[in-house]
Amino acid sequence: MHINLLNYLKATSERVPNNTAVIEGERKISFFELSENAKKMSNIINRVIDGVIRKPIAVLLDKQIETVVSDIAIMYCGNAYMNLDTKTPVQRISNIIELIKPELIITNNKHIHKLNDIWPSDKILNVDQIDLNNETYSQDVLDNRLSKIIDTDPLCIINTSGSTGVPKGVVLNHRSFIDFTEWAIHTTDIGDNEVIGSLSPSVFDIYSFELCMLMALGSTIVIVPEGLAAFPARILQLLQDHHVTYIFWVPTIMVNIANMDLLIRIPLSSLKSVWFAGEVFPTKQFNYWRTQLKQAQFINLYGPIEITLDCTYYIADRQLSDDEPIPIGIACKNTDVFILNEEDKLCGVNEEGELCVRGTSLAMGYYNNPEKTAAAFVQNPLNNSYPETIYRTGDIVLENDRGEIIFKGRKDSIIKHSGYRIELGEIEHVIINTLKLVKNGCVVYSQATKEIIFYYEFDNDISVVDFRSNIGRVLPNYMIPHIYKRLEQLPRNNNGKIDRLKLKELTE
Repeated sequence: MHINLLNYLKATSERVPNNTAVIEGERKISFFELSENAKKMSNIINRVIDGVIRKPIAVLLDKQIETVVSDIAIMYCGNAYMNLDTKTPVQRISNIIELIKPELIITNNKHIHKLNDIWPSDKILNVDQIDLNNETYSQDVLDNRLSKIIDTDPLCIINTSGSTGVPKGVVLNHRSFIDFTEWAIHTTDIGDNEVIGSLSPSVFDIYSFELCMLMALGSTIVIVPEGLAAFPARILQLLQDHHVTYIFWVPTIMVNIANMDLLIRIPLSSLKSVWFAGEVFPTKQFNYWRTQLKQAQFINLYGPIEITLDCTYYIADRQLSDDEPIPIGIACKNTDVFILNEEDKLCGVNEEGELCVRGTSLAMGYYNNPEKTAAAFVQNPLNNSYPETIYRTGDIVLENDRGEIIFKGRKDSIIKHSGYRIELGEIEHVIINTLKLVKNGCVVYSQATKEIIFYYEFDNDISVVDFRSNIGRVLPNYMIPHIYKRLEQLPRNNNGKIDRLKLKELTE
């Protein structure tokens, strides 16, 4: 029985030591080198943090070989890695590390300046100033430290949008990742020595699962350069050149590839597993992919970040018409999902309600945020006999006649955009309270056009350029509204609150 994910890596590095673990452009690293470098790096980390375990350590690096080494080194230390988005404005990075208070931040020459005024220099480790060739480690010391780690100890922290302007740090543990990895190995077509076309940022949970595949299956991670996001043809060429067998992507880029008919020009004959999650994949474009890649198994996965990776899956094994939604399927092994109506009773077939989740896949909560944790992770209303935590997703779904769960939409102001989960309230908070650009405003999301729209009252003469430049100092690009509409007065409901439903109707 696996206690932590490093049990996988030990077996894999002994089985295929010379196989390539990570490819980054012209650079590559073998499993033996990756394991050795991570162990040496863990020794350096421990000298700085004086043997502290079960605490967060942040990584502020672009997605590269050093990121993988650092994350695994942090595991060897018995701590939890927290990857930070290097494109995020400094103020947002400051908000995150002020809340989480990591023991250490690992970075490099390129990004260290972002920490100059917000974090003490003695708690920063610059990988560009380290020569691992001159480092050693003690396997006995490593083993002794890891013997204190159990499967419910934290593995990583992933930050998600928060309504008050400060992101929430979701804590995920070893056991939940091991559960998902074992489910994937025994349920899907993935196997030993997969070649992964790794597109997701290191701050996504998909990246963390790619690490699991690397450790458990000896998979090779081929890092897709961030700059290729705007050039889907070059991404496909990279996949073809490296004979990629597996991808786990957010649908946005897959839609673009379908719309440009690129799979005709750049066929991917090696690709045999296509997974997607994070947002709705329009069925017309999905059918294009399935038509062009007849050899591949397609799986639609669903799950908020508070559920480790995903809690439901749908293996596309039947034809779907272009106007039929792709089901999110059934629950993964060792996870239970159920649908509750507004009275907290179980919904019947074809009755819409809120999807709720229970099981070891649940996150441990939000780091240093007991109030938010208590509000989101609650007692199962169907069970009054003993403590049983569930997570209420806020997603409206139904179960169809086939026993498949169908996603219908959100019940609150949380959206999924470009694979990121965004609290619309956080955008409003920044514009109105932090930046004070307007006195009253409301952010809505158009599912039809995939655009974030900001409505505000006629009280300030500010240009779209000024809106975007000011917001961009605080929020990442994916959270900046695309459209700004000024109204003399925002619609109000009977309680005097802004009528979001009315604005939503205007949007659609």
